Amino acid sequence: MQVTRMRGALAVGLALGVALSPLASMASDNKIALVPGGPHPYFAPWEQAAADAQKDFGIASVEYKVPAEWKLELQTELFESLAAQGYAGIGYFPGDAVGVNSTIAELKGSDIPAVALGGCAQDPTDTAFCMATDVYASAYLGTKALIEAMGGKGAVVHLAGLLVDPNTTLRVQAVEKAVAETNGAVTLLQTLGDTDNQEQGDQKINALLAAQKDQIGGMIATGYISSVVAATALKNLGDKKIKLIGIDDDKIVLDGIKDGFVSGTMAQNPYGQGYIGAYAVDLLAEGCTVKADAPFITTPQTAKFIDSGTLLINAANLESYKDDLKKLTGELQASFKDKFLSCP
Repeated sequence: MQVTRMRGALAVGLALGVALSPLASMASDNKIALVPGGPHPYFAPWEQAAADAQKDFGIASVEYKVPAEWKLELQTELFESLAAQGYAGIGYFPGDAVGVNSTIAELKGSDIPAVALGGCAQDPTDTAFCMATDVYASAYLGTKALIEAMGGKGAVVHLAGLLVDPNTTLRVQAVEKAVAETNGAVTLLQTLGDTDNQEQGDQKINALLAAQKDQIGGMIATGYISSVVAATALKNLGDKKIKLIGIDDDKIVLDGIKDGFVSGTMAQNPYGQGYIGAYAVDLLAEGCTVKADAPFITTPQTAKFIDSGTLLINAANLESYKDDLKKLTGELQASFKDKFLSCP
């Protein structure tokens, strides 16, 4: 099949860093959508990823569609609207890991494949697979980096996201494991949940610092907004004694690294999730199927997990980390089809 062969060549080109060019004459007829659970800055790179995937893989249309609010019913209404408009496949972040599954089953019944990106639906699900950050590994490695920045001793606070989120549970376990490995040299002073929200994060993190600043040696933030709020608070206090490892690459966090108020931040790969996700959904819509023996990772949520990669950003790679993420995305995309899909 000519289109399939050309896509293979494109994959090799990306892996080798070769400039890609539009192949309008080779385009598929598919309309693909990338749909987060609601508005959140983490998903902003999906818009560029959609545009780049459309161009690089010759897809008729890849659109970034955001529900007006973070409510499952708004996301499912959007899914139904996209199906009615003739969209051939969807990459999505579940507004609810369990509640989304009935709608995904309806999409599959209409021959509209869906893949989960950035976060997983709970098995059993008709979602083809989940590509996201290995949140346990990210939180574990981030906490290890924090402990190193603290000189291997002191008290840690975990600034966590929604406590009802299964990803938060994994992150809590990872932080506890890294702390336990110090054999008491580092202690977990507190896990402060529900801080990945601007209003609650501002209130909880600033109250924590006002009451216990002198007891805290370091903070590990595992939510995007939690990281931004913590970086801002330490800068406002002028405090470089408390070490902070955040997550994601908001400008405020990156400026905190540059100015010495933040020790580092764990980069996720939302661009790669959107870019490779759109590519994969298009192939599934073209008739490819997921390999039964594909090298998926099993997590508490799903038996079909793909790690989209993570790395620590610190003062040493602050200027070059985007190149590292681009290389990571290229390597994952170049081998994706052969590893995970069977195509006609």
